[in-house]
Amino acid sequence: MGDRVATGLGAAVDALVGDGLVGTDDVAQVREALARRGLGLVAVAEPERFGWPGHWIAVTSSSRAVVMFGVPSGPVSAPLAPEETIEQGFVVCAHDLVLDWRRERQRGTVVAIVIAPETAGPAVLIERGDCVAGAGVTGDRYANGEGTFASREGSGRNLTLVEAEVIELVGLTPEQARRNVVTHGIDLDSLIGQHFRIGPVECFGQRRAEPCAHLQRLVGPGTMRALVHRGGLRADVLTDGAFAVGDPIERSA
Repeated sequence: MGDRVATGLGAAVDALVGDGLVGTDDVAQVREALARRGLGLVAVAEPERFGWPGHWIAVTSSSRAVVMFGVPSGPVSAPLAPEETIEQGFVVCAHDLVLDWRRERQRGTVVAIVIAPETAGPAVLIERGDCVAGAGVTGDRYANGEGTFASREGSGRNLTLVEAEVIELVGLTPEQARRNVVTHGIDLDSLIGQHFRIGPVECFGQRRAEPCAHLQRLVGPGTMRALVHRGGLRADVLTDGAFAVGDPIERSA
């Protein structure tokens, strides 16, 4: 691809590896920015037939970069026009198996708090989340024991979190994402199996909050594909307390 420019390439790379890493669509400069993080931009041999259970970047016949996902692969950042074909493809991968860049995203901020008082009902934004240990955010369906999956036994149903960087890429609002806490700046996967705090509230990360068919029915086609492995985090609430928009999110000492 040389030094050609693919419109949106920098934004596509940022969506995969971290907000603000790349400020250009120039391929050579994108490669340099990734190299400083120990990452590379690897070309795909047959991009028009490429598919794997992860995200990659397609460059179309219109010289437009689009984030793709899945087997078979489909666009998740923007639809392809009927006349567009995939001309090139790239995977962002680490030079080493340990992804050091994730370690830099260990602290974030609450940018939105969402509750849905009724099962399958509308979600609403609130400025402050009052939490009850073992239950969740006061006023939310799951805290009231009325969520779609509330009757199932198990942990990780008190609180859900999702990264703002992900839902912005997919084109969802916080209300459409239907996660209690929208975060910015932190890698939520790094909190799986870890104690962490949202403001003063102690939590424990249980597992990924994978998208479900119920969410897709509420939001629309394509939601599950776009959010697979990126749907956020399910957590337990360990202490009573309240957090607000702007509060920090970080691992407990």
